[in-house]
Amino acid sequence: MVNTVATAPGANQTTDSRTTGPANTADAPTTHTPLLNFVEEIAALAQPESIHWVDGSEEEHRRLTDQLVEAGTFTRLTSPDFPDSFAAFSDPADVARVESRTFICSEKERDAGFTNNWVDPAEMREKLQGVFAGAMQGRTMYVIPFVMGHLDAEDPKFGVEITDSAYVVTSMRIMARIGTEVLRKIEELDAFFVPAVHSVGAPLEPGQSDVSWPCNEEKYIVHFPESREIWSYGSGYGGNALLGKKCYALRIASVMARDEGWLAEHMLILKLTSPANRSYFIAGAFPSACGKTNLALIDPTLEGWKAETLGDDITWIRPGHEGELRVVNPESGYFGVAPGTGWHTNANAMRAIAKGNSVFTNCALTDDGGVWWEGMTEQPPAHLTDWRGEDWTPDSDLPAAHPNARFCTPIDQTDMLAEEYFEPNGVKLDAILFGGRRKTTVPLVTQARDWNHGIFFGATLSSETTAAAEGQVGTVRRDPMAMLPFIGYDAGDYLKHWVEVSSQADPEKLPEIFLVNWFRKGRDGKIAWPGFAENSRVLKWVTERLEGGGAAVETPIGFTPRMDGLDLTGLEITPEQLEDSITVYRDEWLTELEGIDEWFAEFGDSLPKSIAAETEELRRRLQS
Repeated sequence: MVNTVATAPGANQTTDSRTTGPANTADAPTTHTPLLNFVEEIAALAQPESIHWVDGSEEEHRRLTDQLVEAGTFTRLTSPDFPDSFAAFSDPADVARVESRTFICSEKERDAGFTNNWVDPAEMREKLQGVFAGAMQGRTMYVIPFVMGHLDAEDPKFGVEITDSAYVVTSMRIMARIGTEVLRKIEELDAFFVPAVHSVGAPLEPGQSDVSWPCNEEKYIVHFPESREIWSYGSGYGGNALLGKKCYALRIASVMARDEGWLAEHMLILKLTSPANRSYFIAGAFPSACGKTNLALIDPTLEGWKAETLGDDITWIRPGHEGELRVVNPESGYFGVAPGTGWHTNANAMRAIAKGNSVFTNCALTDDGGVWWEGMTEQPPAHLTDWRGEDWTPDSDLPAAHPNARFCTPIDQTDMLAEEYFEPNGVKLDAILFGGRRKTTVPLVTQARDWNHGIFFGATLSSETTAAAEGQVGTVRRDPMAMLPFIGYDAGDYLKHWVEVSSQADPEKLPEIFLVNWFRKGRDGKIAWPGFAENSRVLKWVTERLEGGGAAVETPIGFTPRMDGLDLTGLEITPEQLEDSITVYRDEWLTELEGIDEWFAEFGDSLPKSIAAETEELRRRLQS
């Protein structure tokens, strides 16, 4: 369908933003043959009214946002609290990732595995040819050259997204490095790029009026792992449409990483510095809406401790030249869940948002031209216009913002951004946290005995589902490494790859792995641990364990803090609440083991033997 192998000679020429006729690339700002072929083929298929080559400039951004305001897609915020920012409101049927319509179309069904939806590639290509035929009629087709990570990395990863949504262009400008500079680098390196095609699936007949949020009831988010292609149709929202995010940086990148010997993971990166000026780099894998952004932007409550962030969502882990594992955040912005993010819970995120230059989706509008969502302030405003456009007061039955409302904000507006974020090839990784949202069973923090035991933690990670994905909220599901919706190939092979990557590193330099749970409830039915910034006390214990200290007890599931192991200075917590947070209850874990057995049975022969052995070892320890 698309020639995806960028091997033809590139051209180093001046590039700029340019709009051309629907099937005419003669005036395109590049002579890179594979890219021109890609654009010409999609234009011939989708039949746009015009083609615009995105340059990423401020002038282009102003023009597109003006157009989006005029179309009713954007509401320009007038409050001084949100400078140069916009609010968007999606169709109520287009508010989250659509996992049921997300496909991994590998050549062999076995390679997609049981965690993915698979359709034969030839069959899917025929379907896509059908829905994309004429899909962009009456619309502009935007060509967005982008790079995930840094342009001057040892191995920069390029993509080109074609879309008929200006909302996508403005959001991708925040989330990735885009435009002319990227295009020139593609030409200079004669680089391979991931071809990514997106349409909202709402062609316009001549004279037909548009709607503020065009989309289609029929949706496809499709990945072809072997050819590294991404095709998305029908949705204009989030990771369904911003194809550099989950589609590229996780699903396709996980396959690239498997083939090239690295890891693409759904993780934050945090730099933690002790009063002794010792710094540690910690990655954390959490399912969406389980506190990942809050932890990435934590403000420690312990005196003398400093936290800085390198990213809140995606981490690429590569073996370094000296036997270490190195981490880099391939994104340049936050696409964070807004509800629950507030001045009293995550002031660092709010300070970044307050600098403006943001796009808010499905938040509520305030009467003074700003936005609001549940948890932003401790007291809600007296009146709002909710995300559906209806009047809202604190007495209303429905939330003002959608539970999966988002803020899209440049990462370089973060006051606590670590200077190491700009390191093209990342920094050495010291520890990994796996965490989910569990009311019972999983204690506050547990250290794995070794690397393979840590992979077992990740493989059995479980969480209660949230509004970040379609479907019922509150159901406990297994989510390996918080990657369940994002693994681009067989899950058992993915776990094997974790084992294989560690074999490339110096065993003495492998990061320590921990399992955490901020959400466990105590005997009073309330969450026992205060969470948020107080999680810095858990991080301190983690660093103490890295140094060979940290008071701990050995339990059947790993090492947990002693009752006196956590620094509780200044914290109001009862002994009962602490006990409810950190205690391992054998009977709960015997029940948990039944769920683990059921989960691993789904892997069949692809479950790594080392993980199966960890299961039996846990069983032995629990029953002894």
